[in-house]
Order: sequence, then structure tokens, then C-alpha cells
Amino acid sequence: MPDASPAPMSKLKMWLVASRPATLTAVVSPLLIGGALALREDAANGWAWLAAFLGALFIQLGTNYANDVFDFEKGADTSERVGPMRAVQAGLVTPRQMRVAMILAFALATLCGTYLVWLRGWPLVWIGVASILSGIAYTGGPFPLGYKGLGDVFVMLFFGFVATMGTYFVMTGTVSVASALWSVPTGATCTAILVVNNLRDMDTDVKVGKRTLAVRFGAKFVRIEYAILVFGAIAWPLLLALGVLLTRNFNDTAHVWARLFPLFLLRNAQLLNRTLWSTRDPAVLNPLLGDTAKFHLVYGILAAFGILVAH
Repeated sequence: MPDASPAPMSKLKMWLVASRPATLTAVVSPLLIGGALALREDAANGWAWLAAFLGALFIQLGTNYANDVFDFEKGADTSERVGPMRAVQAGLVTPRQMRVAMILAFALATLCGTYLVWLRGWPLVWIGVASILSGIAYTGGPFPLGYKGLGDVFVMLFFGFVATMGTYFVMTGTVSVASALWSVPTGATCTAILVVNNLRDMDTDVKVGKRTLAVRFGAKFVRIEYAILVFGAIAWPLLLALGVLLTRNFNDTAHVWARLFPLFLLRNAQLLNRTLWSTRDPAVLNPLLGDTAKFHLVYGILAAFGILVAH
């Protein structure tokens, strides 16, 4: 059914809706895990973590604003779409206003990044530029990543490896194998959010040539992808713990068990996966998207807590 006309709302609430607040938590998990890994180092810088957090939050905000306006202009967001309200499509703001908000969000991210560049050097310039350009290119420009089926790769790379390893780097000035290893489940749980979104929007995406993996390969493919992502993330701490046990004294296992806190989410992962396989009804997939975002956030909290307890 077409979306109903939006009820009048204040400007503050309007921009809050446009920011897609349910998705903003996506940046929290990698920063918690990267920060927890960095806190094991005596030289960890807490101000750097705060700047990285704010910078990542503004990049996510700018990306959401870019998606709102570019999806509308490409015809992906229409009255046929069944999902959370999109501000430009609903007529809450004009495309020009959304572009201004997008530029402002990326400008604030750049301001945060300036401090990090001063602290850690020029490599962060390239990371910041790539993050912002990718946020715009996800749905905008001549080669929109989300329209070419590359959205999953984008999320895995930037919300997994770049965010987790980048957080560790800005706090310590170094890179580590541990931050690379923990980037995998962080990116996986975040990509699972996108999978639900793409499954829900399959029918409208195909009409405008948005070739997500769901459109390219079908519902069964992305359901299998979702299962691999969420259960793979659950299994990952077990693999890391096994690696520790094989390389250290078997009698020193107290810190190993702390790494397994994300396993408490196994039952939750089963319920999420069962729901995704049971329906394509947007009325069910919309709350499932939010539940998957919560899964991603809680996973990061549990993993970070376990890392801190273990050390």
C-alpha cells in the first residue's frame, strides 16, 4: 500500500526522522571493540576515541542524508516502498535542503578528522576521504555502489575493517592482528542489517534497476548470506579462543572464556534467522531490521566487555 501522508512534525523531529536513528548505532560496535583492544595498551588515547566516534557518527549521518536524496532522485524511494519514512520522498524536506544537511554532516566529520590527522598523521586523510566519498557513492554519482550489488562489500569493509582497525590506530598509533581479526564479526553483523533491508526492498529495487544481491540472486541467496553472517559472528570468538589455547598455556584459560561473551546471543541469532526465513512481509521485516541492528550493537558491547575482562 502507498505510504500515508506524514503527520505534521517539528523541524527537530523531522531531521531526527531523516537521520534514520535506528541505523546510527551501526558505528558504535566497531568503535567499542577497537577501543577495548586499544585500552590494553598503555599509550591508548581516550580523546582520540571520542574524535573517532564523533567523526564516524557524522559520516554515517551524512551517508544517510545522501541515501535519502539520491534514492529519491533515482526513483528507488516512491509511494510503493513499504518501510521507514524517507524525508525527501515524504515531502518533509526538499532535495536541496537534504544536500545541505549532507554537506554539513561531512564537514563536521572532517573537523573531527582534522584533530586525528594532527595526532596520527596523513594516513588518516586517505581513510577519511575514502569514507566520505564512499558514503556519497553508495547511492550517488555515476557508479552507485548500492545499485551495483556492492553494498555488502562496502559495509563489511568500512563498518568492519576500517572502523575497528581505524579506532585502534587512532588510539595507539599502531595496527594489530587482533583488531583485524575482530573486524570480521563486527563487519558481518552490520552487513546483516543491510541484508534485511535489501530483502524487504527487492520488489521496488528491481523496478528502478537497483541491483542489490537480493535482486541479482534472489531471496534464498540473501537468507543464506544472513545465516552465515550472524552465526559466523557467533562462532568467531570460539575460533579466536581456540587460537589462544593452542598458542598459550592451557592452564591459563580465565581470559579465554571472557572472549566468549558474544555466545550469549546464540538464541537471539536463531530467532532472527528463523524470522528472516519465514516471510518477506515488510511489516515483519521492518522490525527485524531494527532487531538486527540491536543484535549488532549488543554483540559489540559483549565483545568489548569480554576483551576488557580478559586483559
